[in-house]
Amino acid sequence: MPPLETPELEMNFSAPFFNLPAIDGKNYTLEGLKGLKGLIVAFICNHCPYVQSIADKIAKEAIELKKIGINLVGINSNDPIAYPEDSFDHMKIFAEKHHFTFPYLFDATQEVAKAYGAVCTPDFFGFNSDLKLVYRGRLDAAGKNFLPDSKRELFLAMEKISQDLPITDKQYPSLGCSIKWRI
Repeated sequence: MPPLETPELEMNFSAPFFNLPAIDGKNYTLEGLKGLKGLIVAFICNHCPYVQSIADKIAKEAIELKKIGINLVGINSNDPIAYPEDSFDHMKIFAEKHHFTFPYLFDATQEVAKAYGAVCTPDFFGFNSDLKLVYRGRLDAAGKNFLPDSKRELFLAMEKISQDLPITDKQYPSLGCSIKWRI
């Protein structure tokens, strides 16, 4: 199956509510995760080679984003029956391996992914402090490749939001594996 791209940004899209379990044993809500300046909701999983190739970068960006008031949350919505590597237990292993400091949540019903219109992993949704969508695109210009000097597109867009500036740069779609829907 060829990789999927995320659709273009839908202006005025409000972040849908969620209350999901995390690998740390707690449940998290949308409001509880929001940073002072915004929130990034990242639909990721464990088995996707696109996510695997950038997992360490996501972990590093989450730390840098937190410094400017933007929190990040990872949500796995894949069907663990069809893809056992995406099970809750494997999420714990994946998060530890990649040094996640952000909550990694499990969307067992897949309702949250559907509410957001998530289509692939990774799929990044950047929201401002009012939880209005301002960024939907890729992490950086490198994509699945390792390019150390890649433009940090997600970070730079959210940095503007943290400074109450408009995002004027082109937003490029994220590219990845389809979300593995239950049949």
